[in-house]
Amino acid sequence: MDFNLGQEHEMLRHMVREFAEKIIKPIAPELDEKETFSEELTHKMGELGLLGIYLPQKYGGAGMDYLAYIIAVEEIARVDGSQAATLAAHNSLGIGPIYNYGTEEQKLKYLPPLCTGAALWSFGLTEPGAGSDSRASKTTAKTVGDQWVINGSKIFITNGSVALNRGTTVQAVTNEVNGRKEFTTIIVEKDTPGFTQQAMHGKMMWRASDTAQLFFDDCRVPKNNTLGPVGEGSKIMLRTLDAGRLSIAAMGLGCAQGAFEMAMTYAQERQQFGSPISKFQNTQFKLADMAMKIELARTFLYKACWLKDTSQSFTKEAAMAKLYCSEIAKEVADTAVQIHGGYGLMKEYNIERFYRDQRLLQIGEGTSEVQHMVIAKHIGL
Repeated sequence: MDFNLGQEHEMLRHMVREFAEKIIKPIAPELDEKETFSEELTHKMGELGLLGIYLPQKYGGAGMDYLAYIIAVEEIARVDGSQAATLAAHNSLGIGPIYNYGTEEQKLKYLPPLCTGAALWSFGLTEPGAGSDSRASKTTAKTVGDQWVINGSKIFITNGSVALNRGTTVQAVTNEVNGRKEFTTIIVEKDTPGFTQQAMHGKMMWRASDTAQLFFDDCRVPKNNTLGPVGEGSKIMLRTLDAGRLSIAAMGLGCAQGAFEMAMTYAQERQQFGSPISKFQNTQFKLADMAMKIELARTFLYKACWLKDTSQSFTKEAAMAKLYCSEIAKEVADTAVQIHGGYGLMKEYNIERFYRDQRLLQIGEGTSEVQHMVIAKHIGL
């Protein structure tokens, strides 16, 4: 086994870290405070090749592997969870289904602009009454001639309502026999009549990312907007979540790394009882535990990426990585706030934002409870 990253991955890490430190970090607190989505930062991430980073160049991508993408998300999350959320949701959930299940015509039509930062795509799965239980979806699509007529709604959709959004991949019930639902995934472009996108505000976390509600009222789209086979929609969406969980794990890892570094810096500067608090064994043990957990999280996440990049089964490992990295982000951010003391509760210190941002990681793309269920199934329970 070789645990060394190649030169290409190290160069990518350096490039993304420099971008995050110089371009994102100075404005992240203001964007968070004002709950402002930044088109400019999204364009710049596109210019760097981070949108569609793992897609072949024929579709406008950078032609790198999935590990490269995960490193990019990790480095952005080390500085700002909101921009990492925009990047992760677009790459894994937005681009992923089209690239993996679309026809060649669909790929050539939609993917190139989605790789430049000029457009974003969203993933329409969650509904007000269907979160962890995705098969409880009530959004329907009925065939009328050569069209699908969609009715229903989606909620908590990242990148779903910004001006850059060009459409959403929607899971809809297309048939039901003896109480058993058939699901199909359908491409719905922005500005389609009957399709309404509405931003959601007042979030605790990821305040500079876009979260939307989507409404479908006799929304008509061509039958050739069907993504993948009719009736395979649930499988397509759940398989997409497997890959998406790796990016949420990367967000947890990056969040933990950033929080750890803030705690280290503060501990070395903060004086109490005549010494920096980093000299106290109590603080040292906290920081040592944080460093250990981060290292374990990174090692396992990269292994899961290796499984995906080598076309091996990775569903169990994706669930483990997502569960562990998100829980570690919670633990590390909490300990980092404790090390900061009262200052850790003030907005002038970035650790306060990290403490808020980590909270969604145990919920989004499958709660921690769902990850336990997936792992239990794969170990034979």
